[in-house]
Amino acid sequence: MTPFATSAILIRRRDYGDYDLIVTFFTRSRGKISLIAKAAKKSARRFAGVLELFSEVDIVATVGRRSGLPVLQEAALKQPFAQIRVLPTRIAYASYWAELVDAWMEDHVAQTELYHLLRHALSELDRGVTSEAVLSILFQMRLLGLSGHRPNLELCGICRKAVDAVRPNRFGVDLAKGGIACLGCLPHSPDEPHLSKGTIKQLQWIADGDLHRAARIRFTPAAAAEALRFLECFVPYHLGRQPRSLGVLRQLRGNLP
Repeated sequence: MTPFATSAILIRRRDYGDYDLIVTFFTRSRGKISLIAKAAKKSARRFAGVLELFSEVDIVATVGRRSGLPVLQEAALKQPFAQIRVLPTRIAYASYWAELVDAWMEDHVAQTELYHLLRHALSELDRGVTSEAVLSILFQMRLLGLSGHRPNLELCGICRKAVDAVRPNRFGVDLAKGGIACLGCLPHSPDEPHLSKGTIKQLQWIADGDLHRAARIRFTPAAAAEALRFLECFVPYHLGRQPRSLGVLRQLRGNLP
């Protein structure tokens, strides 16, 4: 059997039989992988306290000669991010990000930049200094850029007028065209997301600025709600399905649809 080692973040776990677990990691060097952790539920000592969701660990696994899941042999805790699991809203945000990574990434495709993005978002969520909403805006905007689905926020997707040349101050969202549209081309419905020019500028900055500085950008409560509503419609649309964790997050948050 051929062993391999890598740093990894646990994004999903599920029971397998009476004693085993199937664990899905997003790894720094191998992308998304699923492993079987044998006797992980039976033994009080094997993997004790290590296989918690959202933890960063160093893992050693072996790939057998026969087909089937690789086997998790060792796991050493690097960063538990334990404070995430203290508050339900933090769990909900982390679960949403992890589900997006799990759904968007193919198995065994390395994406180091996305690994560092997820790790950064979880680390900041664990610290509790930066707003959860701003971290989610940051994560979703950067994920869209890395996946090739960055929204067009520079001009109207229909008449092609630049944002600064359009009046009034508000834009509708054209999910099918992947961006914004001026109200002359796409009249806004109260039930649909919209973006003001100020929020558009903040989204552009948070998508391109230094990762560590980007989370410090200050959104007003109204702008944060506007940006989250936009992204939480845009991301599932281009993902092709509604993440289950998003419904839980919205229920816990209580102030957004």
